[in-house]
Amino acid sequence: MFPRLSFLNLAWTGVTKLPNISSLECLNLSNCTIDSILEGNENKAPLAKISLAGTTFINEREAFLYIETSLLSFLDVSNSSLSRFCFLTQMKALEHLDLSSSMIGDDSVEMVACVGANLRNLNLSNTRFSSAGVGILAGHLPNLEILSLSGTQIDDYAISYMSMMPSLKFIDISNTDIKGFIQQVGAETDLVLSLTALQNLNHLERLNLEQTQVSDATLFPLSTFKELIHLSLRNASLTDVSLHQLSSLSKLTNLSIRDAVLTNSGLGSFKPPRSLKLLDLHGGWLLTEDAILQFCKMHPRIEVWHELSVICPSDQIGSNGPSPSRTSLRASLVKQKQDPMPMSHSFLDQRLKYSREELLELQYSSLSLARPDDSSTQDAMGLR
Repeated sequence: MFPRLSFLNLAWTGVTKLPNISSLECLNLSNCTIDSILEGNENKAPLAKISLAGTTFINEREAFLYIETSLLSFLDVSNSSLSRFCFLTQMKALEHLDLSSSMIGDDSVEMVACVGANLRNLNLSNTRFSSAGVGILAGHLPNLEILSLSGTQIDDYAISYMSMMPSLKFIDISNTDIKGFIQQVGAETDLVLSLTALQNLNHLERLNLEQTQVSDATLFPLSTFKELIHLSLRNASLTDVSLHQLSSLSKLTNLSIRDAVLTNSGLGSFKPPRSLKLLDLHGGWLLTEDAILQFCKMHPRIEVWHELSVICPSDQIGSNGPSPSRTSLRASLVKQKQDPMPMSHSFLDQRLKYSREELLELQYSSLSLARPDDSSTQDAMGLR
């Protein structure tokens, strides 16, 4: 049957049983309800990739019974009904393993560790993994480049274990209990900045810290991450201090610092790395239109995202066209009135942190700083 078929996609179909196809190399059965896969007495298919995301298994014990697992390099069982993971121990060639939103937890971490030698991409997001589980994995993942632990039960102790994974290039620890510090046992005030441990990762290029509990002070170690290209932050307690600390990241191209308490003066005095191409300021509710436009004029190569507008680099606009964005910004504001953007909970929470008098003082201060006289503006632009 189909002696030359190597790729088969049956995702979102009503297939429950799939007979053996000995030539098959790639199989997609995502979001199906499966009784058996490749059942038969002939030679097992030399599968290299199989996707079972969102799949429900009627007979879990035989889920991989008829599959040649020794050649499997890609496995996606995210959001599946699997509750036992003993099958992993036979998959020594795995390079990509997605277990996100599955029932795996610390009790099954040994199954992952035993196939960790060749793993390059491991997704454990939204699982029952804790820092203890990450600790067991440490030392077993020498080639791991991408680690996703978003939405897990990890805390700052997990970061020290990640430092023992020398090949890491991308770490996603968003939506976790990461605070950026560890309080030493028996010490009341002696705190250790946990992110310092990641300084040993010489290949780290991307870091996602959104929806964590980090602060300006605990982000200080990031200023030494010279290989960092993408950085994502989203926290209502971050201020201009965090923004300025990142000026030293010489290779940074994408910076997202959302829901932060950024001011017009802070943005105006920010000296972005020369490599920066994208700056996401969504949720920066103290920033005004004029301040954003002024920043874009001073740094025309940087694309800026904010509720007020998405402002593209000036080199994408004709030399005889309007300035980078007052026209597009006005159009964006009109569109917002027609289709208002929903506010996040953190956006509202930031306002509640201040009294009415403090809000007025901040707003007046921002407005005055956003509209310098023409001569001072020219001087500032000349200096920069």
